[in-house]
Amino acid sequence: MPFSSVAQPAHNPVIFADVPDMAMIRVGNTYYMSSTTMHLSPGLPIMKSKDLVNWQLVGYAYDTLATVDALQLNNGKSAYGRGSWASSLRYHNGTYYVTTFAQTTGKTYIYTTKDIEKGPWTAHSFKPAYHDHSLFFDEDRVYMIYGAGKLKLVELTPDASDVKPGTTEQVIIENASTPSGTTGGLPAEGSQLFKVNGKYYLFNITWPKGGMRTVVIHRADKITGPYEGRIALQDLGVAQGGLIDTPDGSWYAYLFRDFGGVGRIPYIVPVSWENGWPVLGVNGKVPETLPLPANKSLLPGLVASDEFTRKKGEPALPLVWQWNHNPDHTLWSVNDRKGHLRLKTGRIDTSFVLARNTLTQRTIGPECSGATRLDVSNMKEGDLAGLSLLQKNYGFVGVKIDNGTQSIVMVSASSGKPVEVQRIPLSQKIVYLKAVCNFNDRKDTATFFYSLDGKTWTGIGEPLKMPYTIPHFMGYRFGLFNYATQTVGGFADFDYFRIHDKLSDN
Repeated sequence: MPFSSVAQPAHNPVIFADVPDMAMIRVGNTYYMSSTTMHLSPGLPIMKSKDLVNWQLVGYAYDTLATVDALQLNNGKSAYGRGSWASSLRYHNGTYYVTTFAQTTGKTYIYTTKDIEKGPWTAHSFKPAYHDHSLFFDEDRVYMIYGAGKLKLVELTPDASDVKPGTTEQVIIENASTPSGTTGGLPAEGSQLFKVNGKYYLFNITWPKGGMRTVVIHRADKITGPYEGRIALQDLGVAQGGLIDTPDGSWYAYLFRDFGGVGRIPYIVPVSWENGWPVLGVNGKVPETLPLPANKSLLPGLVASDEFTRKKGEPALPLVWQWNHNPDHTLWSVNDRKGHLRLKTGRIDTSFVLARNTLTQRTIGPECSGATRLDVSNMKEGDLAGLSLLQKNYGFVGVKIDNGTQSIVMVSASSGKPVEVQRIPLSQKIVYLKAVCNFNDRKDTATFFYSLDGKTWTGIGEPLKMPYTIPHFMGYRFGLFNYATQTVGGFADFDYFRIHDKLSDN
């Protein structure tokens, strides 16, 4: 359908969920997008769209980034807020390249494939970790532009697998924040480089002290500069991203906006060209509607319910699921009990955020609910299993085994430390748990419920305030979890996870 004949327009945000630091390409009439997933596994998601508005997950560039303690949640270490950050996505001579970097390992990672939807991906890595880099193929040479404030250029080998021997890093912009008048705050980062009609356009984000996230664009005739810069957009804090064109010759910018507990959410902004510069927005503003096909539900393209039933040949877990840090694959199964996710304990843990094998999905706005049916028959003394909302100030409803008795508990870490807010005795082996998230008008509040029959729900504990915290640097995620505090070898069976894009799913 031609975009110009759209009857019902798209609206911003195009994705009301945590999909930050997008990088995007168009190959023919298909768009592909990568994003940041930090401490989650698998990581570096690849999404696909035919219209720039409606996206579906098609794969990940890696199963695990590395096996260091921080990514394994071993020895008290974690990779919250770290792991892999902003990616760059390119298509060159029949090969797809998606690259990222990780503070956790101090490396830059290059993943390549001939088939971006099915893989397999080949991985290369090298030191150092080039911060917020933009991979760029310029005729027969390959470069990365990277940095914060002071932006640098380095040349790579022809296959982009390493730094070119003998090359030297060179500064191409001494202070890319200058056009925004930044004397404090976040220096220009998030580089993404494009070449249009023979000119180079470098997109960056700045955050002037006391101001809002701002898009800055620099332009040059050569990749090495000199670059001239200007503010390209300063509205609603929508920033960081780059350019994409449509098959019919229209131009857009893809950007994100900080939106509290749900995370950093993608926006599409129209682009026009004036005097060789891309002009973002409509009269300098981010429009609410776009001349693109209407938004469909994020279910099941980016989040989805799961009954944990698997037909022969199906993957053990659909793409919507990601583990919190690297999983221990010996301690979970969808085959041990048909139609159930079994989470087994294999070590003693001291807290929910240090427990392995929490299986997560995004929350979505403006509102959503997630529910599960939990069988606690095989949990052991000290075990704790349930349904969580994961971020630094997390909350959960679950079942705890204490002194041989089982209880439903609601725990809140809204103060920064976990507090058991309410405990209710449980005298049966099956319990239903639900978490409901309200992101309307940035309420960022969740409420937890339990049910003994799956029909009548009772609130438990207190509402959880869901702030976006930098230590975790991620929107709140639903999580199914089970961990041991005293004795290993128990397990919990989750019959399903059902997500709805409304406040109630009774």
